[in-house]
Amino acid sequence: MPTLFDPIRLGELELATRIVMAPLTRNRAPGQLPNALMAQYYAQRADPATGAALIVTEATPVCPEGHGYIDTPGLHSAEQVAAWRQVTDAVHARGAKIVVQLWHVGRVSHVSLQPGGAAPVSSTARVAHTKTFLHGGFAPCSPPRALATDEIPGVVEAFRRAARHALDAGFDGVEVHGANGYLIDQFLRDSINDRTDAYGGPIAHRIRLLREVMTAVAGEIGGGRTGLRLSPVTPSNDAGQDRDPQALFEAAVEALAPLGLAYLHVIEGQTGGARDVAPFDYAALRRRVTGAWMVNNGYTRMMALDAVASGAADLVAFGKPFIANPDLGLRLKLDAPLNALDTTTLYGGGAPGYVDYPPLPPA
Repeated sequence: MPTLFDPIRLGELELATRIVMAPLTRNRAPGQLPNALMAQYYAQRADPATGAALIVTEATPVCPEGHGYIDTPGLHSAEQVAAWRQVTDAVHARGAKIVVQLWHVGRVSHVSLQPGGAAPVSSTARVAHTKTFLHGGFAPCSPPRALATDEIPGVVEAFRRAARHALDAGFDGVEVHGANGYLIDQFLRDSINDRTDAYGGPIAHRIRLLREVMTAVAGEIGGGRTGLRLSPVTPSNDAGQDRDPQALFEAAVEALAPLGLAYLHVIEGQTGGARDVAPFDYAALRRRVTGAWMVNNGYTRMMALDAVASGAADLVAFGKPFIANPDLGLRLKLDAPLNALDTTTLYGGGAPGYVDYPPLPPA
């Protein structure tokens, strides 16, 4: 049986191990532009011998309306494409692969972050009872407006265009963010989606935006360079439970099977929280997936080793442990202790709590 430290083929990508750095929003891109500090941060974690074989970047908006937090990097302008090059070049120089997570926050935003101070857009006009991150700290989200039916092709086009920008910026592929109560999830769940057009109501309609986005992205860069992140039962960002999440997400992945996606990245349980927040049969979902199966949420070393060895997962994505441990891969292999995480430096700021966590001593 394979181990966590064995190579794997992920669509068009050859990975040295099955250790993945999960996407982590850090709010260190002033002006929505990647920078040298970000390149240093990702490069520290990009050696397959000591860190991750695959890095999934922080969530990256596909259009100006897709931003929901301050200082998140975008991928919707030529300047941003050029700026991302320093990150992808730094990661490749260390031997790892890197994909960008394509993001549209939908209603999880604030008018101060929207072009012209407009209302955020969503599947619904109901406000998200959660917080976003502004220059003054965390703040309630602004009331959204529901996208008109004829506006939705523009959203799909933004994802397609961002996928092309990703390859132009040197990325090895993309991961579409369909999780955590953001725009695509706002269309998927009947707890949020109250539409009566072709994008609301029955499951076949609610998965339509996801299907159109994934078809456009895979058509632009190839299914073998395209992944997807889903979180079937997380309550993050005021995402109430769908009435039948099992049927919903099984239908969604079945609809995407013809695209030949590289992988499905699944958050088990509540993002960053309880793994048993709501019942869900992940094994049944996996049987409908054609690509690799990447798992995430609170995996310890032993859990990750067992998941890969038993065949329950093909890869394991680690989030917060990679923040405090740039050499997490080596620590997992040696069963070495982990650095403590400084939670006060997670969002915003500079180098402290970002690129200054110590690696294991040489001995």
